[in-house]
Amino acid sequence: MLLQPPPLALYVHLPWCVRKCPYCDFNSHAIDAPVPEQRYVAALLRDLELQAPRVSGREVVSVFLGGGTPSLFSPRAIGDLLAGVRSRIACPTPVEVTMEANPGTIERGRFAEYRAAGINRVSLGGQSFDARHLAALGRIHSPGETHRAVEELHAAGLANFNIDLMYGLPAQTLEEAEADVQTALALGPAHISHYQLTLEPGTVFFHRPPALPDEDTCWEMQVRCQARLAGAGFSQYEISAYAREGRRCVHNLNYWEFGDYVGIGAGAHGKLTHAPGGTVSRTTHARQPRQYQASIDESRVVALDLLDPSQLPFEFMLNALRLVDGFAAEIFTPRTGLPLQAIEPTLRIAMERGLLEAAVRGQLRPTALGLRFLNDLQALFLQALPIEGQPVRNAATAANPR
Repeated sequence: MLLQPPPLALYVHLPWCVRKCPYCDFNSHAIDAPVPEQRYVAALLRDLELQAPRVSGREVVSVFLGGGTPSLFSPRAIGDLLAGVRSRIACPTPVEVTMEANPGTIERGRFAEYRAAGINRVSLGGQSFDARHLAALGRIHSPGETHRAVEELHAAGLANFNIDLMYGLPAQTLEEAEADVQTALALGPAHISHYQLTLEPGTVFFHRPPALPDEDTCWEMQVRCQARLAGAGFSQYEISAYAREGRRCVHNLNYWEFGDYVGIGAGAHGKLTHAPGGTVSRTTHARQPRQYQASIDESRVVALDLLDPSQLPFEFMLNALRLVDGFAAEIFTPRTGLPLQAIEPTLRIAMERGLLEAAVRGQLRPTALGLRFLNDLQALFLQALPIEGQPVRNAATAANPR
């Protein structure tokens, strides 16, 4: 019996970009006119009003503005949005408020305005510091613009910022991958997301794949870059996330620990745990901004889809096993409503295969082998017994959570 729901976060999706990158499978839409700031912010706040009764009495531990490119919205629009959020759902002070930003969409000096609007953490989509690789990725910014954006972050007092970096890029060498990490470290971020380029279905790269480094080279890139990050005081706490002491991302940790979140905006997803009993539901919105805004204008509440209890072990492990330290066994039942004994046979198989281990204080965590072949470890929880002979895949990098 679930007596208390898990922590709650708020995700806000701002879906527009200047241009769609060929590797991107996020719900983003190239803008061909001025961003409809006022109307979209009003729709977001109405969306939150419609969903607020489902989380009555709960407060959020974090707010994340993702996209798309949220920095296409003016500081004034972001300020109006955050003020409206605080009037509709409990937000303690201070609470982590992250905004994704691309260097090519930031004007000098605007980060100070975003901070004044309520942003206290920024995730900067740098991806690489090599102009050739940025061009191959379809990015609109230059390495110099990333440097200038970071200068503005420091000048604005926004020291808590993340830099996104990708490796395994078309024609990238080991030395170039290491150089990107070294350049990022020199800029003084609090957090670095370092993940391998993957060819996601539905993207331009998937249908017209570029020539990428082979698997062994990508693995060597990961190992060398991890060593550089560790040497600079960045602790790896998730498969693609590295942070200085005290700078782990609260919002993403809530995802990985199978916490709850309200999702507002076009294409936004949400997850809610319902006490008592521990039933878990998912929410989804229309992906197209116009369809989303029309549904909100008509006060259509986002639908709730209850997850079958048989899905919950996989859903839980899909998130929790991304963490280097794994998870406390004691949270499995409160987060899923299921007894740990229900998955003990699968846990035993994972341990026998060297993919999972018991650690101190009741932690269950992936081994080094389990982190390298994470997909295979997670897939064990899709069924009571594993399918023999399944191919082993290198899953050391998945979609970036920032």
